[in-house]
Amino acid sequence: MAAIFDRQEGLSLSDARAILTQLPEKLAAGQGVVPLTRHGKPVLAIMTWDLFESLSETIEIMADSELMDQIRKGLKEIEEGKTRSWDEVKTELDL
Repeated sequence: MAAIFDRQEGLSLSDARAILTQLPEKLAAGQGVVPLTRHGKPVLAIMTWDLFESLSETIEIMADSELMDQIRKGLKEIEEGKTRSWDEVKTELDL
């Protein structure tokens, strides 16, 4: 088994068993996602909980068509220069 897994090739399920307890540290060190393979084909992905939560939240936001419309509208307004400075907003809110 290779000491460092190749993200493109993944890690076989049998090799993963041998280093399972080391995966949290490897992922925290910036390895990202570990593809687990069976017969050379990816079948599972191991990732940090933070990454999983981030992906789940992104999917939830993108599935909300009303929220996505608001985001698109906001981005368009930014592109058109329809913004206000933070100082203007603070003054308006009496902050």
